[in-house]
Amino acid sequence: METRNCKICRRVGTKLFLKGDKCLSIKCTMVKKPYPPGQKGKRRTGSVSEYGKELQEKQRLKNWYNLRERKFKNYVKEALRARGKVEDTGDLLIKRLETLLDNVVFRMGFASSRSAARQMVSHGHIMVNGKKVNVSSYHVKTKDIVSINPKSASKTIFQDLRNKLNKYNPPSWIKIDADKLEGTVIGEPSLEEANPPAELSAIFEFYSR
Repeated sequence: METRNCKICRRVGTKLFLKGDKCLSIKCTMVKKPYPPGQKGKRRTGSVSEYGKELQEKQRLKNWYNLRERKFKNYVKEALRARGKVEDTGDLLIKRLETLLDNVVFRMGFASSRSAARQMVSHGHIMVNGKKVNVSSYHVKTKDIVSINPKSASKTIFQDLRNKLNKYNPPSWIKIDADKLEGTVIGEPSLEEANPPAELSAIFEFYSR
């Protein structure tokens, strides 16, 4: 049965890897149905308006980071207010989104998707600098250590995590210690390395209307 996440990917026309490992397999819905949802999805043609394109780009990035509209809009507006004060507005936006705790948990390889990472955070399985943090929108800083709560380490979802982390290649701004089930933020994320599946300039235009 097709899930909501699969329909999101089909709607924006891009694989957003919302279901973790399944998105890498031949079972991925985008492989079977690479067209928008709906009975007439295969026959949808024609040009998309400028507004439609901007909306689609916004939806791609918002869903990629698993954010609700209000929260995502606030981050974009924050970046827009910084225009003229920072060298690259797009880089600023991505840094803010990449340092969200649930995204960091995902980037560290603790979870196979951002939605799974958010559940880990909300269920109290994640610690920052030795203290439990259950707020997914918490912003992680350089030198922060993110780890699995020792009380949760024996749970089924973490049983094979050490082996997975030993094979995992994290982003350059993260250092992993598989034995300790923890990762350290050793730098700042960049737009180039994050490689978001959306045109940021179109997103800024959408929220500048």
